[in-house]
Amino acid sequence: MSAVKTLTVGEDETGIRLDRWFKRHYPDLPHVILEKLLRTGQVRVDGGRAMAADRLEAGQAIRVPPTAHVAPPKKKIAKPGMPVSDKDAAFIRGLILHQDPDVIVLNKPHGLAAQGGSGIERSVDGLLDALSLGKSHRPRLVHRLDRDTTGVLVIARTPSAAAALSEAFRARETRKIYWALVNGVPRPHRGKVALSLAKEGGHGKHGRDERMVPLAAGDDREDAKRAVTHYAVLDAAASACAWVALMPITGRTHQLRAHMAAIGCPIVGDFKYGGSESRLSGEVPKMLHLHARSIQIKHPKGGILEVVAPLPPHMKKSWALFGFSADDTKDPFIDFERGNKRK
Repeated sequence: MSAVKTLTVGEDETGIRLDRWFKRHYPDLPHVILEKLLRTGQVRVDGGRAMAADRLEAGQAIRVPPTAHVAPPKKKIAKPGMPVSDKDAAFIRGLILHQDPDVIVLNKPHGLAAQGGSGIERSVDGLLDALSLGKSHRPRLVHRLDRDTTGVLVIARTPSAAAALSEAFRARETRKIYWALVNGVPRPHRGKVALSLAKEGGHGKHGRDERMVPLAAGDDREDAKRAVTHYAVLDAAASACAWVALMPITGRTHQLRAHMAAIGCPIVGDFKYGGSESRLSGEVPKMLHLHARSIQIKHPKGGILEVVAPLPPHMKKSWALFGFSADDTKDPFIDFERGNKRK
């Protein structure tokens, strides 16, 4: 019979949640069993009771009871950790924009899902083993992008980096700027969209075509979530379409897509929210024109990490068609924010 074990938290596990620590060391232990072990005091940290969300420090002693050592039969399902082919490894490594001992930032292409799911054969998460690059821990996604949205995607290389980066996203201590091509020209050219969003169910077994619905002022649906987006028109092709910079203040599902459609300027190629209005005539590609252009985030080891992602091929083509500058690096929201603070 297994005995009680006492394990020590490693230096690179500082800041990780206790339940995440168990997921890494005892991946077959169901969360419901862990919660029971915590509730009954069988799992302890430095001799004291603990909760799943507690953050760990290097050197702490974790009491692991025999129950945690008994793994249930493994299901034969595909999951992260499966071998990555040489071709896929070269593909995912070719997306790297930034790499240091704690963080990797990718330029995610159009059509590549961030995580797996029904009908998804290849995803960033499924290829992360190819980005271990000498580290003993598997890299971890700390945020997501929609499958057809391109641009900066942040990956943590250690548990402590994952904890720090995840906290930065939770606390909204990040500055993310997106570029989009929209049908029509927003008026005024700079502004804010503050429309709460609620989930509208899809159809079928997996809820396909699920959408986020902007709510009118005063609509107090229980499932509504506050959502705020700043926008700025950077250039326009007469009144036909506009190059818009978007800065989400909140991080709701499909927020930018739902907000732009709500103000009558849907993102080009976003048929889910814009329908036929998201289509431009001529040679403009019929693909989603939404790109996570840049991110500023606190680096786990101090300072600010800033990464800019070049446009994907289909958006480069559209920018060339309309004469927009794909190399623009200015932040359109600095002066706008200062002006709001003076009011």
